[in-house]
Amino acid sequence: MSRRPVPPRPKPTKDEILEYLRSSETPLGKRELMRAFQLQAGDRVWLKQVLGELKEAGLLEGQRGRRVAAPDRLPEVSVLEIAGYDEDGELLAHPAGSDPKDPATPVVFMAPDKRGHRPAVGERVLARVSHVEENRYEGQSIRYLGAPARRVVGVYHRSGRGGTVRPTNRQVKETFDIRGEDAAGAQDGELVLIEPKAMHRRGDAPGRGRAEGRVIERLGSAANPRALSLIAIAEHGLPDVFPAEAVQQAEEAKGVTLGDRLDLRGLSLVTIDGEDARDFDDAVFAEPDSDAGNPGGFRLVVAIADVAHYVMPGTALDREARKRGNSAYFPDRVVPMLPEALSNGWCSLKPNEDRGCLAAELWIDRGGKLLRHRFHRALMRSIARLTYEQVQAAANGETDALTQPLLGSVIRPLYAGFAALEIARKARGTLDLDLPERRVHLNEDGTVRAILPRPRLDSHRLIEAFMITANVAAAEALEAKRAPCMYRVHEPPDPVKVEALREVLQGLDLAFPRGAPLRPSLFQGVLEKVAGTDAAPMVSELVLRCQSQARYAPENLGHFGLALSRYAHFTSPIRRYADLLVHRSLIQAWRLGDGGLEKGDVERFEEWGQAISMTERRAATAERDAVDRFTALFLSGEIGTLKPGRVVAVTRFGLFVRLQESGADGLVPISRLPEDYYVHEEKRHALVGRRWGREYRLGEGYLVRIREADPLTGSLTLDIVEGEDGATPSPLARGDRAAPAGRPGGGAGRRPKTTAFKGRSGKPGRRR
Repeated sequence: MSRRPVPPRPKPTKDEILEYLRSSETPLGKRELMRAFQLQAGDRVWLKQVLGELKEAGLLEGQRGRRVAAPDRLPEVSVLEIAGYDEDGELLAHPAGSDPKDPATPVVFMAPDKRGHRPAVGERVLARVSHVEENRYEGQSIRYLGAPARRVVGVYHRSGRGGTVRPTNRQVKETFDIRGEDAAGAQDGELVLIEPKAMHRRGDAPGRGRAEGRVIERLGSAANPRALSLIAIAEHGLPDVFPAEAVQQAEEAKGVTLGDRLDLRGLSLVTIDGEDARDFDDAVFAEPDSDAGNPGGFRLVVAIADVAHYVMPGTALDREARKRGNSAYFPDRVVPMLPEALSNGWCSLKPNEDRGCLAAELWIDRGGKLLRHRFHRALMRSIARLTYEQVQAAANGETDALTQPLLGSVIRPLYAGFAALEIARKARGTLDLDLPERRVHLNEDGTVRAILPRPRLDSHRLIEAFMITANVAAAEALEAKRAPCMYRVHEPPDPVKVEALREVLQGLDLAFPRGAPLRPSLFQGVLEKVAGTDAAPMVSELVLRCQSQARYAPENLGHFGLALSRYAHFTSPIRRYADLLVHRSLIQAWRLGDGGLEKGDVERFEEWGQAISMTERRAATAERDAVDRFTALFLSGEIGTLKPGRVVAVTRFGLFVRLQESGADGLVPISRLPEDYYVHEEKRHALVGRRWGREYRLGEGYLVRIREADPLTGSLTLDIVEGEDGATPSPLARGDRAAPAGRPGGGAGRRPKTTAFKGRSGKPGRRR
């Protein structure tokens, strides 16, 4: 009998090659890489080309003997982008093309060039860099490369024939000159979106650099609270106007008919969302499994809006949805992925209206294990639009007119199915950081009424559990057909960050085993040990920083945080393009009708995964910036008041303190700390006074005074109140207060790398 030919192993991705090189203790050549990835002789040219591209992008360094290695440090000569000034007046840069808000991005402190000049904010420069410590460098410009194309939002002030624009981005310290012909009729005090024209330097001090710009859009009065979201939208370049063709396609859409669809209109499906939800794309149902072979088990149904029916591949709607990548949610508006006629119309599962859906039918046992699943193109009719608070109140025995008739037949079976899924989740050992989320409550005129943490109820966890189960089933269904899948990938933590966490935990007498396989349960165990103690906020923050950033990719690398070997997003195609791709693949693989993937789509999955990961991060940053601005607006009326807070970040230029009531993060600049010469000990996450021994550490609680709150930039500046109630750090967080400055917890070891600066009224000290 002849053997079947062994199919060739898929070629590695660039990320896989880089990861393998990072894990190698020595540089490697093409021969070792060919062997490691089981490549064929014909792949040698392909590998050479890939390595060349990685080197050109600065991700690999050439070594002796034609070997390559992943660089541990920035190349000696690098292209940098000037980001702005820190609180101490130092000019900062980062590698061009990197994300300055990513903690892993190197920070470069720019010195004047040989002629005494410094580049302007926004410029790109070719610079010579030298390593200082950890992820920090010093740089000196060799050649100015000009400013990349970018847009800036700011406030226009008239002066003479033209005017000036002060940017709302707190990282851009410059003022832009606007000539009269470039002002587009902007009025004094109006918010505008400008495009820089040219850069010209006027000295080295912060705020003295100038640039010329052109007004390309007027955004309205800066005094209008509703302009705060517009600033974030424009600043981050979120597309907020749909092409006419896409709008027309959405408005011409019609409701679906039963046809070949499964009729689920007799099923008691309900939607459960927040009070402020603007679209409803998932509905749920649960009942005990009628199969005698599955005692105590359940049949669950998760019905998702059939977006693929309306957004066909290659159409104007599809192109715009892919460009946006996802919806973005702000306190006063939404920038949707799909036009309103779909997002709030035919693709929203409104109660008592027929809607097309893609339904996941799931069977679980009494322990929450997913036994089998089936996907249908269906027609459904939601019987009620419920809120999390309503459902939780009903489960607690406080029903209203809407939930009373649903309690026994709908709500209690949902909670019973949730209880089974909770057993499975706990058995997997997932990581549950349970981070608080702020919600901005607005008055009708757009002013802020209150900023409160969103409640975290069992009804929230119920919906999450149902959605996670459906997402797993979608990934399994695609793998069963060997169909393409856009996975939601969450890789294990960075070992370097884990080691830093281990050192901090040792100072708190908490063990974190070295050498054991990293599992979410290890981190969860640490969180449970410190729960309810003063160290809990600090440990939670450090555990969060250890984690990798989730992303979308066609390769299945598992989901570390959820402790799942496969995971995809299936449940929100109204607001996430990744989910729409999963729907299309399911439709094609399981022959569920029209709207499946088209020829050539699979080859673009990697490119699309990178693009929608980027748009997701962009939207999240814009949402966070908008909330910061609304929070600053709210707190601008409380200047001088005292608030309890806790340190959530320690940097070389000061402390970031999170206010307990509003969840807002404010900066305590190092210049506002009591007079001393402070050393930034990165591994201990502490600022230590070299003369008087004061320590300010991550996780410690303080009473702070609000000094400044700027709604236009979203910045908040605080002072620590010394000697008043609440100013003394908690005993557990200060367990090693009397320890020598270089030795966490008084233990033995080499002195950590440090950065030293003077305190109040002092100028920046020399970096060490």
